[in-house]
Amino acid sequence: MTAAVFFGCAFIAFGPALALYIFTIATEPLRVIFLIAGAFFWLVSLLISSLFWFIVRLITDSKDGPTQKYTLIFGVVLSVFIQELFRFAYYRVLKKASEGLESINPDEKAPSMRLLAYAFMTLVIILLHVFWGIIFFDGCEKKKWYILFIVLLTHLLVSAQTLLSPHYGINLVLAYIIMTFMGIWAFFVAGGSCRSLKLCLLCQDKDFLLYNQRAR
Repeated sequence: MTAAVFFGCAFIAFGPALALYIFTIATEPLRVIFLIAGAFFWLVSLLISSLFWFIVRLITDSKDGPTQKYTLIFGVVLSVFIQELFRFAYYRVLKKASEGLESINPDEKAPSMRLLAYAFMTLVIILLHVFWGIIFFDGCEKKKWYILFIVLLTHLLVSAQTLLSPHYGINLVLAYIIMTFMGIWAFFVAGGSCRSLKLCLLCQDKDFLLYNQRAR
């Protein structure tokens, strides 16, 4: 039972992201480089957030309960701001390197249910970061700064309600609503349309099929 729960939650959390990697990233070496670079920026942002969090915890460790709660809120807000700042820095690095890159190549049940909720939340966070990245970069490219604010606001909302609210069901529903909205937005930002989606689902998109044949 333990192994089944582990593998089930692992596939829920990372299965779609792994599928995205296999079908959209792994076939192009340049995209793999982008992925590794983006992961590096994200890990550095988490490292800096952790350092700030550690320092704040040392200062407030002896304080009362309400102070620790405010410390948690401060940590969430600070972490989101740092992550979005590094996302913008990653965009600027890609923008600066674009010319060079183009020249190269254009009871047991309760814990199980809690683990299942965590798995679904991990899945939505992974997909949200993909969608946020697409929308964030598009906003930077078009200099529509309100889009960056929307990404920051939704990132704060998902992070805050995930860490601070004990209601897992409500958290998941809200997170999936935001993910659906961001996914549709990212789809159209990336050049998708209702017609292209219909052709793809019906396996009638000749350009997509030819691309996959060449990749093989």
